[in-house]
Amino acid sequence: MYAIAGITGHTGAATAEALLAAGEKIRVIVRRADAAAPWAARGADVAIADLGDAVALTTALRGTQGAFLLNPPAYAAADPFTVAQRQGAVFAQAIADSRVPRVVVLSSIGAQHAAGTGIIRTTHLVEQALADANTPVAFLRAAYFIENWAAVLPAVRGDGVLPSFLAPLDRAFPMVPVADIGAAAADLLRGPGWQGPRAVELAGASDATPVAVAAAFAAALGKPVEAVAVPREQWAGILGAAGFAPALIEAFMQMYDGILSGHVTAEAGNERRRGTLPLERAVRDLLG
Repeated sequence: MYAIAGITGHTGAATAEALLAAGEKIRVIVRRADAAAPWAARGADVAIADLGDAVALTTALRGTQGAFLLNPPAYAAADPFTVAQRQGAVFAQAIADSRVPRVVVLSSIGAQHAAGTGIIRTTHLVEQALADANTPVAFLRAAYFIENWAAVLPAVRGDGVLPSFLAPLDRAFPMVPVADIGAAAADLLRGPGWQGPRAVELAGASDATPVAVAAAFAAALGKPVEAVAVPREQWAGILGAAGFAPALIEAFMQMYDGILSGHVTAEAGNERRRGTLPLERAVRDLLG
């Protein structure tokens, strides 16, 4: 049996689906029992635990073959970095106390850097908290999520425009759909063992330009869709209108600056993996 956190989000659900498809049993970790109802109906064990509670998380992990963990988004926090440090410490304690045999932790491309990555620094802090773990821990450093484009779906559907912070529009960026993240996490949990911490850099089946993403949307919708670069001076207003707090606005702007400068990239020397889901299929799935 494998314990899965983040089951109400994209990556946790994708990991659970991949494990169930492989015939494995799962234990879903949720804060409220009702959130686990669809999974319980499919035979999943249910553990009620807040990921910030080390004692409850230890109980949830105990007796499993492995676990998938992630730092929950703290988009309303005044200081998401302190939240991430605290979460990393909880993970370290629960992993050690539960004696779970192996753990996969969702991380991000660029997590090797202590600065210059914006919100990605939260994953760096979690990795640092687990750097001395005796338990085999794999940091699954995912590239830019295909699902990030969900934020601009109204413009894509209504106006035939794909606003992009990624530029230039003909530059290929590593991107990955959550289905590939879930498949990679399940493979690490079920595959050959390893010792201590390791980092796995994960990208999608191929890198993609914003122009290619727009073309995939156009093909799926059966209408023209044009990629349009959003000037940096407009980023803060757009993020603020989406409800991000000032600290988060700055953190996300720094992240995009890091991506565009090439600072946010896979770390040399680490294992690299690619998913299998084509961009066109990932976009169709995103459209529902």
